[in-house]
Amino acid sequence: MPNPVKRHSKSRRNKRRSHDALTVPSIGLCPQCSEPKLPHRVCPSCGSYKGREIIATE
Repeated sequence: MPNPVKRHSKSRRNKRRSHDALTVPSIGLCPQCSEPKLPHRVCPSCGSYKGREIIATE
C-alpha cells in the first residue's frame, strides 16, 4: 500500500474539503395534494406531474 511522500498542510487539506459541503435540496409543494416534493419530479403521494396523473395511486 502506498505511503504519502510528504505531509500535506492543514491549508491544503481545508482547501480540498471546501467542496465537500452538502447542499439542501429544494423542496416545493405539490399543487394537487400540497405534499412536499422535489421539483421536476412526479409527486410520490398523489402521482401527478404538471396537473396530470402520471402514476395511478389508490
